Amino acid sequence: METKHPPGRIHARQKEGKTVMAEEHTILVAEDDRDIAQLIRMYLTRYGYRVLLADNGIGALELLRSESVSLAILDVMMPGMDGFELTRQLRAFSNIPLIILSARTKEEDRICGLDLGADVYMSKPFRPDELMAQVQASLRRYYRLGGSTEPEAQKYLRIGDLCVDLEQLTLTRDGELIPLTSTELKILVLLMKTPGRVYTKAQLYRAINGDWLRTDDNTMMVHISNLREKIERDPKKPVYIKTIRGIGYKLDGKTETTP
Repeated sequence: METKHPPGRIHARQKEGKTVMAEEHTILVAEDDRDIAQLIRMYLTRYGYRVLLADNGIGALELLRSESVSLAILDVMMPGMDGFELTRQLRAFSNIPLIILSARTKEEDRICGLDLGADVYMSKPFRPDELMAQVQASLRRYYRLGGSTEPEAQKYLRIGDLCVDLEQLTLTRDGELIPLTSTELKILVLLMKTPGRVYTKAQLYRAINGDWLRTDDNTMMVHISNLREKIERDPKKPVYIKTIRGIGYKLDGKTETTP
């Protein structure tokens, strides 16, 4: 699993008379439509991000392996390797935030993308400002998840045989590394920090992605299902993440925090 890369320089941009600060991250845009790719790059550059472009899946995978990419935005229908296969291969070695941006709008396509490891699935046509909000929220939640300015910040969360390293942003079960997507990790950390608290799907969605997002019950159900498959010995009889019928989810057990 790839570890996080430290933020680089801070850039300022002007928007309606206000200065907005954006950390410099490298973002890969894999899109074979040149006009769409250039539009996305223009917006990302305005926000102070370094942008890499790829017009096919194979080239995108090469960049993901050779460059320190902080977040990826992938189209599905690309030559050489489609976005679904690219997502599958990326998740074999990296858990960076991943946004799929596609003209394929069927529910089964979205579920497939999320099931393979995408954190967000957006449909075309899209609003550039909404995409930028998704990018900023994904980067903020992922790269600052374990950050704290307090001198006695906790480094580990433990419950049962699960241990989350809040600095490296990794999960182990009985010492074995369990690869998680950034969204799955955010959900697990939130639940582990508040054991016993019941969250509705909407509350979980807002907590990990921001208030500006529309609530999507099916999306959250897919993330919870994928998370159970990875952390539970028997996903059909979960020990950790329990479903509260008609309400939502909670984490059973007592979480220990250690420096």
